[in-house]
Amino acid sequence: MSGHSKWHNIRIKKEKVDAQKGRIFTRVAREIIAVAKQEGGNPNVNSRLRTALQRAREVGMPQDSIKRAVQRGTGEIAGFSYEEVTYEGYGPGGVAILVEAVTDNRKRTVSEIRALFSKAGGNLGESGCVAWMFESKGVILLDRKLVDEEALLELALDAGAEDIRTSDTTHEILTPPARLEAVKQALIQRNLAPESAEVTMVAKSTVPVSGKVAEHVLHLMEALEDQEDVQKVHANFDIPDSVLEAAA
Repeated sequence: MSGHSKWHNIRIKKEKVDAQKGRIFTRVAREIIAVAKQEGGNPNVNSRLRTALQRAREVGMPQDSIKRAVQRGTGEIAGFSYEEVTYEGYGPGGVAILVEAVTDNRKRTVSEIRALFSKAGGNLGESGCVAWMFESKGVILLDRKLVDEEALLELALDAGAEDIRTSDTTHEILTPPARLEAVKQALIQRNLAPESAEVTMVAKSTVPVSGKVAEHVLHLMEALEDQEDVQKVHANFDIPDSVLEAAA
């Protein structure tokens, strides 16, 4: 499993802690508003909204809050108008970074994102400068103790998965975006509950970084992920386990 996949696993655990404190509700609500505005409020035909609603339920967002977010997106309830934006740049060590955000003020957001890159010794680039290094994939994380790799490989591939990567603690299942839900349900039917399942951007290749450079990369990742408008941050770093464990 790549260093960034391990970092993603760390952030999933942090997200659960944030959810307990209600910190993540605003971020999830913005995502719901934006995708409902762009593609409609019916999750049966809006797959991105369906995924966002599932995420909201997983973090324990109250049903009334979920409903209001959808209605704000469709215009049934007046409120802020949010839009999705993507930023691209390079961090320390030449690490490619892709930032997904939802904002009601593009100028404010880009200014704050640019400042975070600059402070870390990186730079915000032009649209398209790093996007080509990533591809959209379904990613499912599963506790390794639940099933051995050989049995999981057979089950996942039969359901439409592309590959499995296994670390000391986690199975990472990669799928085409359209097959994510089918693979997830196949796991659940075998009583294999995923730790997370989402469509995300996966790096086609990774950049190894270590020492102080790795620490600076992780500081930038944390700063970007903590920025209020940011939804997700993707990067192509590969960092030693010892540094990731210290960051966790």
